[in-house]
Amino acid sequence: MPTEFTPKLFSLWREGIPRGQLRKDISAGLIVGIVALPLAIAFAIASGVPPDKGLITAIVAGFFISAFGGSRVQIGGPTGAFIVIVYGIVQKHGIDGLIIATLMAGVMLVMLGVLRAGRLLKYFPHTLVVGFTSGIAVIILTSQVKEFLGLIMGPLPGGTVEQWVAYAGAFSTINPWAVGLSLLSIGLIVLLPRFTRKVPGPLAAIIICTALAWGFQLPVETIEGRFGAIPRTLPMPHVPVTDLATLRELLQPAVAIALLGAIESLLSAVVADGMIGGKHRSDMELVAQGGGNILSALFGGIPATGAIARTATNVKNGGRTPVAGMVHAATLLVIMLVAAPLAGRIPLACLAGILVVVAYNMSEWRNFLSALKGHRYDAIVLLATFLITVVVDLVLAIEVGMVLAAFLFVKRMSDVADLKPIISEGNGKEEALLRLPTGVQAYELSGPFFFGAALRFQDVLGEINDQHHTVVLRLRQVPMIDATGLHRLGHIVRELERQRRHVILAEAPPQVLEAIRQEPWHREDRVAATLQEALERA
Repeated sequence: MPTEFTPKLFSLWREGIPRGQLRKDISAGLIVGIVALPLAIAFAIASGVPPDKGLITAIVAGFFISAFGGSRVQIGGPTGAFIVIVYGIVQKHGIDGLIIATLMAGVMLVMLGVLRAGRLLKYFPHTLVVGFTSGIAVIILTSQVKEFLGLIMGPLPGGTVEQWVAYAGAFSTINPWAVGLSLLSIGLIVLLPRFTRKVPGPLAAIIICTALAWGFQLPVETIEGRFGAIPRTLPMPHVPVTDLATLRELLQPAVAIALLGAIESLLSAVVADGMIGGKHRSDMELVAQGGGNILSALFGGIPATGAIARTATNVKNGGRTPVAGMVHAATLLVIMLVAAPLAGRIPLACLAGILVVVAYNMSEWRNFLSALKGHRYDAIVLLATFLITVVVDLVLAIEVGMVLAAFLFVKRMSDVADLKPIISEGNGKEEALLRLPTGVQAYELSGPFFFGAALRFQDVLGEINDQHHTVVLRLRQVPMIDATGLHRLGHIVRELERQRRHVILAEAPPQVLEAIRQEPWHREDRVAATLQEALERA
């Protein structure tokens, strides 16, 4: 019997995969592998690491995530979302620091899966995700200006603003050949699907741009010219030696990698479910993502997660089982072993064009504008996350965004909570005035009675005048009450009874009534099953 922690491949294998579907999966895997080639190389270079690191990640992590994941069609590998974090780690701690951070993130992802946090991560605020995703898109776009324009300049500074200042100083060194190849790359990716979908746009861009640059000996920089020849073998696994101080410094970016990887992989799995009418196992997917990142780090790769675009390509080409993802990884391995020297001739301007398209697709500008026009609280979270991501740091953006979202959620829930006098009973045409006995005041509480709203209820009840000897609080529309709410309610009851006013709590839902009965101030004469019973008792 399959469980939440049974990989999808195992379940499908027991059921039996038809030969016809197996052929489709192999075909889809070959296509996705070819599509993933330029992206894996481009993401690695943009992250500040050699291009082979991207290939290693797509091969090692991609195979493991498909073989042991909780999704039928998820394709794992390096993605644009990690560029910002990886680049920062490499600049400060080098490749060894990145390997340690990726290992730590992998362990965290496994723990999240084992602790069944898969469902919880789906509740990340949408505005927070759109905010930092759009911010990452701006950073990716900014990081590619140098290669896009072929500028002659030193290493890029760390901040986005500082990079644009550096570009302004080097604008006179623009290389028209590089600009031409970049624009051709974008044009092929955008326009080719209108004529045929048999040839992936990024692959066509790489083949044509590389052929032009090599055939006409264009004065543009290539992968091999910048990084040397791409290795034709996988490295041996190793773990760098580190110290406790470095581990402390890498903890925060490792948490960011784990959270970002978890969110993006589950988001990709949900999108894939919608395309194939399936249902993924979120906790198993997190465990597989964690294992994939651990293996990627051991082989010297970069962080990996579910890639929405490659997963969609897999589905559109007939992939329906994890076999497609495994074939995708094997395809990249064969390309690395056989065609690495040819990949070294790819112009960096061509890869810049590919990443500009990636940045545009990541920007989600329509969702950004839609959220911006929504509730002002959502707009605050969106803009804060976006601006901090672009100007300061992605890790800080996630932290500030979550805190802001939590505080504003509390504020909105407090605004929903209400307390008003009861003057009628019934609904619609049947509603009739409620006759309260002399000296009795009845109130209806609605909304969650938690710490954000408790003080407000206490302030309103303070308006009760001396003519009332009994106060009835109707709790039928209170779905939950927390410790602060219980404390405030107890304070209200004791304070009113100190003023010689009796309090009756009527129609409390079972979970609220159970919580009240655990309090030291509770007495059965203070509780009534119905409003009518409370009024009769009063």
